[in-house]
Amino acid sequence: MGGPIQQPAVAERKRVVRVSIHDGLRYRARPRHCQPVTPESIDSLRAPLTSLPGIGPRLAALLARAVGGDTLRDLLFHLPEHFIDRRERFLLRDAKPGSIGTFTVEVVGHEAPSRKSQPHRVVIRDSSGFGEVVLFHPGRLVQFPVGAKLLISGKVERYADRITLPHPDYVVPVMQEAALPMIEPVWRLTAGLYPRVVARAMAAALARLPDLPEWQNPSVLRQRHWPGFGDALRALHAPAAIPDDKPARRLAYDELLARQIAFALIRRRSRKRPGRAFTGKGHLRAAALARFGFPPTNAQAAALAEIDADLAAPHRMLRLLQGDVGSGKTLVAALAMLRVVEAGAQAALLAPTELLARQHHATLSKLCPVPVALLTGSLKTAERRKILAGLADGAIPIIIGTHSIFQKSVEFHDLGLAVIDEQHRFGVEQRFALGAKGEATDMLVMTATPIPRTLLLSHWGEMTVSRIAEKPAGRTPIRTTLHPLDKMADITDAIARMIARGGRVYWVCPLVSESEMLDIAAAELRFAALAERFSTRVALAHGRQPIDIRAAALAGFASGKTDILVSTTVIEVGVDVPEANVMVIEHAERFGLAQLHQLRGRVGRGAAASYCLLLQDADLTRTARKRLAILRETEDGFRIADEDFRLRGGGDVLGARQSGLPGYRLADAERDSDLISMAHKDAAMLLDSDPTLTTPRGQAARTLLRLFDQARAIRALAAG
Repeated sequence: MGGPIQQPAVAERKRVVRVSIHDGLRYRARPRHCQPVTPESIDSLRAPLTSLPGIGPRLAALLARAVGGDTLRDLLFHLPEHFIDRRERFLLRDAKPGSIGTFTVEVVGHEAPSRKSQPHRVVIRDSSGFGEVVLFHPGRLVQFPVGAKLLISGKVERYADRITLPHPDYVVPVMQEAALPMIEPVWRLTAGLYPRVVARAMAAALARLPDLPEWQNPSVLRQRHWPGFGDALRALHAPAAIPDDKPARRLAYDELLARQIAFALIRRRSRKRPGRAFTGKGHLRAAALARFGFPPTNAQAAALAEIDADLAAPHRMLRLLQGDVGSGKTLVAALAMLRVVEAGAQAALLAPTELLARQHHATLSKLCPVPVALLTGSLKTAERRKILAGLADGAIPIIIGTHSIFQKSVEFHDLGLAVIDEQHRFGVEQRFALGAKGEATDMLVMTATPIPRTLLLSHWGEMTVSRIAEKPAGRTPIRTTLHPLDKMADITDAIARMIARGGRVYWVCPLVSESEMLDIAAAELRFAALAERFSTRVALAHGRQPIDIRAAALAGFASGKTDILVSTTVIEVGVDVPEANVMVIEHAERFGLAQLHQLRGRVGRGAAASYCLLLQDADLTRTARKRLAILRETEDGFRIADEDFRLRGGGDVLGARQSGLPGYRLADAERDSDLISMAHKDAAMLLDSDPTLTTPRGQAARTLLRLFDQARAIRALAAG
C-alpha cells in the first residue's frame, strides 16, 4: 500500500477503445491482436500462470490457490463475486459511512501524528466542506501534495464529526481520470494475494485470449441475448458497466453444454462397446420370487424389463437404478444378478460399508437359491482364501463385498455383472476398476437417494436411468412432527409411552463426541442420559466402534433385547428392523433433507403406526424452517430431493458438497438449473445432425470439449 494504487495494466486497458451495445447491454470489444483459433491455439490457455508478466513462482502459487488451477484458463474461469461501481461522484457532505465513494477534492494540508501509533491525516475539501484521508503508512503522503486536485475513491467512514477515507483504494490526479477504474471486479482471494495482482494478471490473460469459434447455436444466442464467449469473459473481468446475468449465464451454459456433449459421446461409445448377451430360462428367478412371497410391483417390473433388455443386448450395460427408501431396489438387483448366473456367469454387489454389505448378504442369502458369499476386510485369513478360491473357479456365483473386492488378489472366473450400491460414495475410477475384473462386464449402479432430474443430467448423464417411484404394498405412513429441543422432558415421556405399547425407537445424533464448536448433543452423552431412565434397554452404535461391538448393538435392537438404539447416521442404510416404529433425530436442521428422508425410512416397515420426531433448535433461519416443513408435508423422496435442490443446491442431495453443481466451475445450481435440460437437448440435436462433429459448429464443439477438459469424450470421438 506504500505507492500509488492505480488500475493495473493501464496500457492493456487502453487497447480496448470500443464498446459494443447489444440489446441494451454494453460489452467491451475484443483486443485487436486476438488471433483466429487453430486446433492447437487452445493450448495457449494451458500456459502456466508464470508466463504472465510480473507473475513469478510465489505469486503464481498464490493465484493458483485462489483460482483452483495453475493455467491461464483457470484464471479466466475465476469469475468475480461482485463489482464496485466508482462512476458516481459525491460531495463530502453527502458521503455515507460504510459505502464506497468517489470524490473530486483539493488537498489543503497534512497533520502529523503526535505519537508513532497514530496515523497521518491529510485534510481535503470540496465545495461542500472538509474531510480527512487517514494514512497509517507515511510513504503514501507523496500522493497528496498540498494544493493538488485529486480523484479519491475508497470506503467512507466517520470519525467524531468528520468524514474520513482510511487508506483509499485509488488516488489519481484529476487530469488522469482514465486511470481510475469505473467498474471494478471483486474476485475471491487468498491470504497474501491482493486485488491489484489479480487485476493485472487478468488483464494480461484477457489479452492472450484467442478468438474462438462460436460453438453455440445461433438461435440460442439470439433468443437469450447472450454475448460471445470472449465478450462474456471481458464483460465480467474488464467491465465497462456493471454486467447483468447474461455473461455469466452464457459461460455457465458453455460448461453445461460441454458436459452434455461429452456424456452423449460416452453413452454412444458405451452402446457400441461389445458386450455379452445374458439370457436364462428364469428358474432361479422363479425360485427367488417364491422365497420372497410377493410379486414385484409394477415399477419394479418396469425397471427389471429395462435392465433385462440391456443384459440381452450385445453391448455393455451402464445403467443407474434409482429409487426412494423402501422401493425395492435390492430385489430388482438380485433378480438381475440371478439372470446372469442362469447364463453361466458371476455377479458382484459392492457396498460402501461393511454394515450395508452384511445386510445385503443376509437378505440375498435368504432370497437367492444359489450360494452367496461375503468379502470384507474383517474376514479371517482362512475364510478369505476359501472365498477367493471359490471366485476364481466359479464355485461362488454371487459375491457381496466392500472395497476389498478391488484388491488385485480378487480374481473372478467370469464376472458378468457388477452392481454398485450407494453409487455417490464411489468414484468413477473405482467403478471402472470393478468392471475391469471381468470380460465385457455389465454395470448396474444403485442409489437410494432420490435424485432431481437436474442432477441426473449433470452428474449421471453418461448412464441410462431406471427409476422405481412406487413403494411395495404394506408400507405404513409415517407421521412426521417438529419439536423444540428445550422440550426434551416431554419427548422422553412420549418415548416411554411408545415403548410401553411395544414400540422400538431409533435416536439419531449428529456427532460421536462432544464438540466445543457445535452445540449439539453427542451420541455418547445422549446414550448416557437415556440409560439413566431406561436402564439396559438402551444400546449405542456409532462408526468409531469396532464392527463386532456395533453389530452386536444392532442385533440386540433387532431382536428386541433393547428398545432404544442411540446412534449416528450409521443406521442410515443397511438396517432393517420392521418392529422399529419411532425415529427421533436431534438437531434435524443440521442434516440435509435427503439424509433426513433416508433416516426416516428406517421406520414404517411394519404393521404398527410409525412416527418421526424432528428435534430442532429454537433459533432457526427461515430457510431451515421451510426445509423441515417439507418433510412434514410429504414422504415423496423425489419431491423432497427437488425441493432440497432448489433450496440448497445439488451438493446436499449427493452428500458431498454444500451447494452448487457437482464438478462445475461456472455453473450455479440455483441460477442455472433450467439450462441443464436445455443443454441436454441441444447436445442430442447436435450429435444427431453431426455425429462426428465435422461441420463448422461440430469443429467448434471439439474446441469446447478441449476447453473444458472432456478428455474421455474426445477419446470416444476419436475411437468412433
